[in-house]
Amino acid sequence: MDASQIVLTAEGRQKLVEELAWREGDYAKEIVEDIKEARAFGDLSENSEYDAAKDKQAQNAARIAEIQAILANAQIAASTGDLTVSIGSTVTLVDPNGELIEVTLVGTTETNSLEHKISNESPVGHAIIGLGEGDSVEVVTPSGKTRVYTIAKIAR
Repeated sequence: MDASQIVLTAEGRQKLVEELAWREGDYAKEIVEDIKEARAFGDLSENSEYDAAKDKQAQNAARIAEIQAILANAQIAASTGDLTVSIGSTVTLVDPNGELIEVTLVGTTETNSLEHKISNESPVGHAIIGLGEGDSVEVVTPSGKTRVYTIAKIAR
């Protein structure tokens, strides 16, 4: 896999498939209804409801195209079966202060800091790929600080 390739977990792919179905189905129908309703207000040249509905339709179409492109080009992360860090792994890291940090390694399109999902291309994600439990790694953060983490646990 080259660095520019999109990698998804099976869960991330399923979420995109579900979002695509919703956007092409119920959400698209809702937008069409909004457009019909706005047309009923008359003059389209000064109809803000119509303009908003058309903008919503264009944004939905753009997101549908984006999801289709991701799904067409993405590779699903294969589970390696061994106990090394790979995409899809949930890893418990320990910093020098003994603080535990649990992260799930995902492809770049699934990154979500609120859910502790980090990209395989992030400094920490890139540094821990292929390592095993008990391994330590030194990571230089984007701010220039050096952090040391020890892998305490790997789960799938």
